[in-house]
Amino acid sequence: MLIRASTALIILAHLSSAASLCRTFCNNIPIRYPFGIDDGCGAAPFRRMLNCSTAAGLFFATPSGSYKVQTIDYAKKTVVIYDPSMSTCSILQPHRDFLLADIQSATIPPSPDTLFLLLNCSLDSPLLNHYRYLCSNFSGHSCDELYASCSSFKLFHLLSSNSTASPPCCFTTYDTIRYMSMNILDCSHYTSVYNVDALKGVGPLDWLYGIKLSYGLPELGCDRCSKSGGVCGFDVDTQGFTCICSLNTNATRDCGGSFVNRGGKSNGRPSLLGVFVLICRAIFLTLSAL
Repeated sequence: MLIRASTALIILAHLSSAASLCRTFCNNIPIRYPFGIDDGCGAAPFRRMLNCSTAAGLFFATPSGSYKVQTIDYAKKTVVIYDPSMSTCSILQPHRDFLLADIQSATIPPSPDTLFLLLNCSLDSPLLNHYRYLCSNFSGHSCDELYASCSSFKLFHLLSSNSTASPPCCFTTYDTIRYMSMNILDCSHYTSVYNVDALKGVGPLDWLYGIKLSYGLPELGCDRCSKSGGVCGFDVDTQGFTCICSLNTNATRDCGGSFVNRGGKSNGRPSLLGVFVLICRAIFLTLSAL
């Protein structure tokens, strides 16, 4: 029992040494691969996308601003963020364009079941003329329903020059506002709703307001690294995948293989620490089977 306990402690000490380089939580939100809140942690394409503030929480950074992260679902590979400048049923706010960087549009774009609702559009809006096809049907919902159900949106009807009709609106995808700003689209406000496929027959007061992003997971050997006791990361200079094994060493694949000093020089052979950890792991598994 003493040998088994000491072996477990050695392994845990090794894991703690590697993990301490990469924070695994921001308040109550877990941070796992491919994300990282410390430089060199996670996958390189997602570098500096997340910022953690102990006081304010976790934020997703884009060229148009920082957006509060509400949830990260690692099983479904989705991130839900909230734009503080968008309008909702309870508050009306002037719009601010939502824009992702090119790499973000490729690696973590809004999910197919996220719609942007452009409100109080002018009759001269290109969405009502040349680009009407960009407006989609949203589970049978209409502009009139939206304006009538939400206290904040009722103002549009009251201020409309046509007292018998609500101002036009448009339910569209991110690609529309990616290529045309809100000013070009000539709509005064916007809101965003996700999980729209499940909102048929659900009133606007109960919609899920926010932006759901969907990401792909780069297969760079992270599973192998994690199973060896390492933490998945990348070289901040070359952007290449590395397996972080301790405060002083990275590995090219796992913590039992070829190691690279954190300065960048390869040892060309397993380090004594890597070999020792593998031996301890083998002993631990053998004793556990007894």
